[in-house]
Amino acid sequence: MKISGCHIDVRRAAQILFALAAVIWTGAACSRLHSKAADPVASKTLVWPAPPETPRIAYVQSLATPRDFGIRSSSFVRFGQWLTGTTRESGAMQKPFGLALDEKDNLCVTDTGANTVSYFDRVNRKWHHWTKVGAVRFVSPVAVARHNATFYVADSSLGKVIVFGDDGKLRLQVTNHLERPCAVVIVNNQLLVADSARHCVVVFDLLGNFQRQFGARGVEPGQLNFPTHLATDRQGLVYVTDSMNSRVQIFDVDGHFRGQIGQAGDAPGQFGRPKGVAVDAAGRVYALDAAFDALQIFGSDGKLLLTLGHNGSQPGEFWLPNGISITRSNEIFIADSYNRRVQVFKYVGPL
Repeated sequence: MKISGCHIDVRRAAQILFALAAVIWTGAACSRLHSKAADPVASKTLVWPAPPETPRIAYVQSLATPRDFGIRSSSFVRFGQWLTGTTRESGAMQKPFGLALDEKDNLCVTDTGANTVSYFDRVNRKWHHWTKVGAVRFVSPVAVARHNATFYVADSSLGKVIVFGDDGKLRLQVTNHLERPCAVVIVNNQLLVADSARHCVVVFDLLGNFQRQFGARGVEPGQLNFPTHLATDRQGLVYVTDSMNSRVQIFDVDGHFRGQIGQAGDAPGQFGRPKGVAVDAAGRVYALDAAFDALQIFGSDGKLLLTLGHNGSQPGEFWLPNGISITRSNEIFIADSYNRRVQVFKYVGPL
């Protein structure tokens, strides 16, 4: 009886300790939330251009962990983190690089610091995370696209595009005509892949069959010099960041040159090291410049509308920005790589 009673006492003691720990953890969490809410920087609305001019861009928030997306880990995991003193949340970004949005504006992120691909289901508040697919482990996932519940990931070190489903099962690997794939985009049920080593854009069908390619190394219109990023607009035009030529070139899906934005220089409207490019619902073109840690916005006619950002870690500042993607409602996601976060902005200006 004494032994049995001893077991009961131990069990009750464990229950009391667990409840006490939960109370302490909850209090600490509430304290952190109160501190965050009281943060004057977080509560201050930042807009560009500054008043009294009419604002066009507003800062919304920064995303660094699944929790920032409204996705919380289980109580058991949170208690374990509190118990062990773990401060870095699982899934925290290390070097977000490539961004993409699917048909429902859910966000895909490649992380070249953690060598991972993440998918944030904003509708159902779920987070999915892959370091490998089948026997293929990501080495340098630099770009991603998602179409019809299928992911297309360009891994520049592996020299291939890895295709897999929501279930994490490998479907195929695209390797033909590729050397160093660095960007992917889907246009009219075709997979376009920019190859920085071959200075071209390669076009496949969605089963990975080669169709054609366009671009060759050079400085003339239609030629490329280390392309790095791709984007498309509602008309199906393709925007290619022609990095070493310090410009963004525009093509139709067949590879015919349609125009360019920017040129080499350090003045507004010019580029030092252009990176991510995206087009919003009104046809405005957004281009990041890693040399100046800035975002430049151009009208559909190519004229500069606004530039914002400089080096730093505060909201609206950047440290080597890379990918950019824009929702149908003009939310702007920017991979602020060396600040280990994705910054979110919103176009609030005249349409």
